[in-house]
Amino acid sequence: MEELTKAQRELYEWLAEYIRSNQHAPSIRQMMRAMNLKSPAPIQSRLERLQTKGYIDWTKGKARTLRILHPDGQGLPIRGAIAAGQLVEPYADVQERLDFSALVQEPNCFALRVTGNSMIGEMIRDGDVAILRQPADPNIATLKNGEIVAAHVPGEGTTLKRFYRHADVVKLEPANPDFNTIEVAADQVEVQGILIGVWRPLGR
Repeated sequence: MEELTKAQRELYEWLAEYIRSNQHAPSIRQMMRAMNLKSPAPIQSRLERLQTKGYIDWTKGKARTLRILHPDGQGLPIRGAIAAGQLVEPYADVQERLDFSALVQEPNCFALRVTGNSMIGEMIRDGDVAILRQPADPNIATLKNGEIVAAHVPGEGTTLKRFYRHADVVKLEPANPDFNTIEVAADQVEVQGILIGVWRPLGR
């Protein structure tokens, strides 16, 4: 990425630390105080340059939408590969980092604890935490067939299933033969989230 000026780097590092500590973005006024500035114009200018250079994402005029795209040194180090079949060379240097911070800081992402085993064929089981992203468009016509979604169905509540739409009918398919497919009119389904990850504590 393009190098930052001293002023841009100062703001970027302050923003990264603030968001890491508070789990939300600061206001423009807070940035002004931190940078010892009396006007919002220099902050706006620096933010625009940080976005252009790919360091942040934000909606101009809405400071709370700001998020850091590449936190320095943040995330778990991925130090190579480990054998689950043939032997490989042991790890040495850090090659890249696995960073969950952007995921958990996304304003349109949320988590639900899974109850039941209807999706066990997808390696999702009772007690897991499903990480979901709210659809950008509430119209289910924009969803892709085969996506795993959290869908609310009258009489069924909210359920985690694979989504399939055929004309005016939606099928919510389990990944366990012990559970039945839910078939319902498309206008009766509200998709609340699209699965993007699953977290399971070790030992479960």
